[in-house]
Amino acid sequence: MKIGTASTSKVGSDQGTGVTKTLAGLAADDYGDSDARAPLVLLHGLTFDRSLWRPALAELSRIDPRRRVIALDLPGHGGSPGWASSDLEGVAQGVHRAVEEAQLQSPVVVGHSISAVIATIYAAQYPTRGIINVDQSLQVAPFAELVKLLADKLRGPAFPIVWEMFTANMHIELLPEAAQELVRSASHPRQDVVVAYWRELLDRPVDEIIDFAAAGLAAVRAAGVPYLMVAGTDLEPAYQKWLKEMLPQSTISVWPGSGHFPHVAHPDRFAESLADTAHWPYESPTRREPRRST
Repeated sequence: MKIGTASTSKVGSDQGTGVTKTLAGLAADDYGDSDARAPLVLLHGLTFDRSLWRPALAELSRIDPRRRVIALDLPGHGGSPGWASSDLEGVAQGVHRAVEEAQLQSPVVVGHSISAVIATIYAAQYPTRGIINVDQSLQVAPFAELVKLLADKLRGPAFPIVWEMFTANMHIELLPEAAQELVRSASHPRQDVVVAYWRELLDRPVDEIIDFAAAGLAAVRAAGVPYLMVAGTDLEPAYQKWLKEMLPQSTISVWPGSGHFPHVAHPDRFAESLADTAHWPYESPTRREPRRST
């Protein structure tokens, strides 16, 4: 069993040999042993916490035992304190500091929702064995335009009403009852946190956001790392074509009827997807310097 940096309490026994610790200031559950298998770094979605990974990790411990995994709480979520700034590139840099402190080599980074964007930024800048994107579109313009349209309400007293709209689009009601309970128990929508993570969408021109995203995708495309997208609803053919053009190495797997939480709706199937990454091919990395936001 590993000794945690700040705390060493055990994660539930049904989760294998994990312990709770702090890595680079972020709360983490740390499982398994480093070996030839690619380590996994799991990043939850906005307003949630790392507990959403536990059903899949319980299955993973059965089919791919003692796989090295760290599940992190993002800044301002779960057991992690908030940061002065939560721009996504800065969060990706913080994740990398946690990866270095955990002594992981070229992890597979798994991100749900906004964290799939963070994972993609990570892969554009740091040695990475691959990415699993859980139900997050990489076409940024439509969402950026929606957030800008709702800016005053997101920053004002109408935030709870607006957030209910976003929550309704997640379709939690499609999940099995136990999964619904888990998702709701892990959801803590704080206005300050949401606005902090969406600051760039709120404040930067859409053209700049599109250019930044395109540059990141170009870097991931050039790196050639495997990229799996797991979607909970059918994707438009136009989007699938666009994604293949932007990331020819990408694979799309659609699990209909699981809404925004396919990893929670089907933890056994998701664990199989995690296990399949154990020996994803990876050539000797060339370290890339992080790009700085302008």
